[in-house]
Amino acid sequence: MSFDMDMSEFHAIFFEEAGEHLASLEALLLGLDRANPDPEHLNAIFRAAHSIKGSSSTFGFPDMAAVTHDLETLLDRARKGEMPLSEHIIDVTLAARDVLLAQLAAHQGGEKVPEDVVSHLIGQIRALAQAEAVAPEVAVAAPEAVVAADVTAPTAAMAEAVTPEPAAGGNVVKLPKAQAPETSIRVSVEKVDQLINLVGELVITQSMLAQTAQMEALNDGKLDQERLYERLQQLERNTRELQESVMSIRMLPVSSVFNRFPRLVRDLAGKLGKQIELRTQGEATEIDRGVIEKITDPLTHLIRNSVDHGIETEAERVAAGKPVKGLVTLSAYHQGGSVIIDISDDGRGLNRDKLLAKARERGIAVADNPADQEVWQLIFAPGFSTAEAVTDVSGRGVGMDVVKRNIEQLGGRVELQSATGQGTTISIRLPLTLAIMDGMSVGIGEQTYIVPLTAIIESLRPRAEDVKSVGGHARVVHVRGEYLPLVALHEVFALAPRSDRPEQGILIIVDTECGRAALFVDDLLGQRQVVIKSLESNYRKVPGISAATIMGDGSVSMILDVSEVVRLGKRPPLACAV
Repeated sequence: MSFDMDMSEFHAIFFEEAGEHLASLEALLLGLDRANPDPEHLNAIFRAAHSIKGSSSTFGFPDMAAVTHDLETLLDRARKGEMPLSEHIIDVTLAARDVLLAQLAAHQGGEKVPEDVVSHLIGQIRALAQAEAVAPEVAVAAPEAVVAADVTAPTAAMAEAVTPEPAAGGNVVKLPKAQAPETSIRVSVEKVDQLINLVGELVITQSMLAQTAQMEALNDGKLDQERLYERLQQLERNTRELQESVMSIRMLPVSSVFNRFPRLVRDLAGKLGKQIELRTQGEATEIDRGVIEKITDPLTHLIRNSVDHGIETEAERVAAGKPVKGLVTLSAYHQGGSVIIDISDDGRGLNRDKLLAKARERGIAVADNPADQEVWQLIFAPGFSTAEAVTDVSGRGVGMDVVKRNIEQLGGRVELQSATGQGTTISIRLPLTLAIMDGMSVGIGEQTYIVPLTAIIESLRPRAEDVKSVGGHARVVHVRGEYLPLVALHEVFALAPRSDRPEQGILIIVDTECGRAALFVDDLLGQRQVVIKSLESNYRKVPGISAATIMGDGSVSMILDVSEVVRLGKRPPLACAV
């Protein structure tokens, strides 16, 4: 008797597990101490390849089984001490990981990996496995670009286009670019149980409210207001707890992004002839999955810049009295309602004179004696670059302005600190989630707007003598020894205010990447948590507005893009609507 089993239903499990094994393989290889390898570390590397081989054979993926079969033989010799673990073995194993990742992507709907790429790789693996000693001319060179993997739970592993360098005399062959499919989220049983319990509490509260309504009918319409109020409070608590529990499901550790960068730094450093160590801190810091997906490319660009522009050559570091090996640090931590990601290096830092010279050469207006922060911001100008030559690593000046714009579109901002000869730190401040935010409701005439709470420093009612006019229409306000630009929101949005005199309204002091400013509104209506709705996808992009939300009475309120509002406020005012 024979049984025909459809294995396709198990493929999703295989794809996820194979992606995790490939991620583990890369992490283990990059963390390996070649001079004194830990036997258990070597066994774990072998087991990762062995697991992929076994499962790919079982589920019907012979192309992956063929690669891992020979790779397993090579790693088995290394773990048994039959051959020294050289940099060349690590290089060819990483190259095999790249090909396996591309094969995995191909089985999920991507392009097929060319047979000559696979056969060339297998030939290199066999040559290394059969050699008594590892010779440099036998091993594959480190890839000049890697297949970037997104292999962290619960995300499926996918591949991007790469161009590995073959051994001497070989042809350069590009691996295909695969399209990532929709991914699922892996949720712990603990979180599911918590959701079930909260839904149960919600059902109980709903039943209690229904009973209160029935009692009203039995008591000739007399409502027990105290009991109703208590049960409405219970409903509010249930709803908030359920909301927090659901949002926690979307939270992922930032390690899901950080894990891809050790390989990137290793390959770029080798290409540039530099020694660079990457340190990561705060990998367990959690952030919304939607933010993680959109922050990967900006972080990749910033780290490439640190490796290429930030860290000096070995000769320059020795001449400057620094350690030969440069250091790039990637860290994440929570601060208030935001997540901060810092990218720091101990390199040459930004060159003030060089930046100013380049700005003048490109016709960018710069003050006669600008503060350092103003000079550092020049690197975010479109097309701005101080690279002496264009390379495939960097130098075209395309990127830093895009990095800043992409981060601001997430509701975040970029800050930069640098010291010549000591290094540079770029800090990215991001919201914890893209779905819900804490905001302050403000009244402007008959309209209600929401100001993100993370942007607010304080609010106050100014004295008339603290407000000064400068340059005709523009106004500033004196706050704690500092003059801040005053932005009247009724002018920005062409509204009729209750009063156009700041001393009769409220000033909200906000912090933006361009500095602090005072927003003039009629009233503060209270702090509240709002659900963010995309205005652009439902209507269109509106200047000064980042999103919208629906209030308790069913009306729609706009959420301010504070930085853009401040910029708009420096332009000639719009005519007020009557």
